[in-house]
Amino acid sequence: MRGVTTEDPRPDDDAPLLKDPLLDAPLLDELMPWSVAPLRLGRSWIVAPDVRTLRARWDRLTKAEGDEREALFRSSRARTPASSVAALPGQRTGTGRFARECGPCPEPVRFAHGPFDEQWLIPDHRLIDSARPELWRVADEHQLFAVEQGYVPGAAGPALVVTAALPDGRSPAGRPGRIRPLFRRPGGLEPNLAPGLPDLLGERYGQEVAAEDVLAWAVAAARPSPAGCRVPLPLDPGVWSSGVELGRRLTRIQLRGARGGERPRLPGGRRPYVRAPVPARPGTLSYDSAEETLALDTGRISPVPSEAWEFRVGGVRMLEQWFTHRTAPVEPGTLEATGPGAWPQEWTSELLELITVLALLAQREPERAALAEDARLTRTALREAGVLPVPESARRPASVLDHREEGPEGQFALL
Repeated sequence: MRGVTTEDPRPDDDAPLLKDPLLDAPLLDELMPWSVAPLRLGRSWIVAPDVRTLRARWDRLTKAEGDEREALFRSSRARTPASSVAALPGQRTGTGRFARECGPCPEPVRFAHGPFDEQWLIPDHRLIDSARPELWRVADEHQLFAVEQGYVPGAAGPALVVTAALPDGRSPAGRPGRIRPLFRRPGGLEPNLAPGLPDLLGERYGQEVAAEDVLAWAVAAARPSPAGCRVPLPLDPGVWSSGVELGRRLTRIQLRGARGGERPRLPGGRRPYVRAPVPARPGTLSYDSAEETLALDTGRISPVPSEAWEFRVGGVRMLEQWFTHRTAPVEPGTLEATGPGAWPQEWTSELLELITVLALLAQREPERAALAEDARLTRTALREAGVLPVPESARRPASVLDHREEGPEGQFALL
């Protein structure tokens, strides 16, 4: 049984918090029970902020031979140029051994590289140590991924981040998170929810409750804890409705126009502009709170609200991490060293949009904090209603019996 009892292993982690009213709030792990561990890439050169860089790296690697190809590839125990692996679901990539690869670079896919940093990935299973094929199998135009951030005591920032791009599940400061798809099957089929939960909530709140509603509420109400995200459920239907609406707004902001939404904009026509061009190779990032100016060496962007600059996840400032991912020193001669000769204009555009996203999320933080109500639909109530404990079948990936996927060396498997 999952509950606040001696046989429940999860609340033991919360022993110092026995007087915390969130103690009997359900875990996200109980509301959205199927989760996947973060991807383990094995080599960083397969991810980049721009597509041109990935294609240049691929071309350099496939033109190399023998020991040079082996050195550039950066073999691990899971992957070498001689590894024989199946294709990633939904991707048209080769399954022959990479040592024989001489074709063009596979089309890169959008990739959430940690929270709030959308980059690009070469979707080739021969290059990824642990790609989590079950995620790729359900990644389509209907899917959303909730990425639970690793717990960092005392750290500010959201406990849950949503993305339409395939996420790597990385959390700042190296803390592991969990990836929870909204749907268990392609096509937006079979919501990843505890069996019976939508019916119970619909009865309590007097309205139909969809999977998107539960995700929206979790985005707005999730709180970090040592046991994982806790999601307090309200007793008041009005609180539920307002929280779901807030969560929808937060989700739309994070999706940045994906899934048919609008690109985020600050209200009142106030938006950041480039006041001085970003130099070819900026090395430092700083912020002037009095002038609301973000400086990339001699480059200047303003106005940048202080809330955007201070926005953190797991205690890590997001703007600084975004900048570091693009400017950190790399080892000469490696594939990671293959990149743009100068700061691309598209990076500046993405930075302006990220500033807007973080500012909009920060502006909603007081509303998010106000959702903490004393009266809640507790885990005890969910157990009494038969929703908890979650059956183990709901924690496993759904089988896909009508889907052909290419196995190693061009063979096919039926899953």
